[in-house]
Amino acid sequence: MSDLNKDAPRRYMVDGVGQRVLVGLTVEETIEFERLDSPAACRLTNGQVLWDGRDVIPTWADQRWLELYAKHERAWRDWMDGSRLRPDRKPHILN
Repeated sequence: MSDLNKDAPRRYMVDGVGQRVLVGLTVEETIEFERLDSPAACRLTNGQVLWDGRDVIPTWADQRWLELYAKHERAWRDWMDGSRLRPDRKPHILN
């Protein structure tokens, strides 16, 4: 899940019905991602590692977070590639 010490800006857009969503995710997926990404869901204290992939089986929540993050990241990269091809296009990204 997210590194709590490095709070990078999120990549939100406004969808077709005016709702703020993470690029590539539906409003339902955005809500689910934010819930799974919250410190309360992680139950972490400062400096702990949630899962490093070794000797630990990830929980369903970890796997779902990774699925949603991967979907968002792919859509973000596609959007960025498209933006570079159209420099006159004004971005509609919210942080």
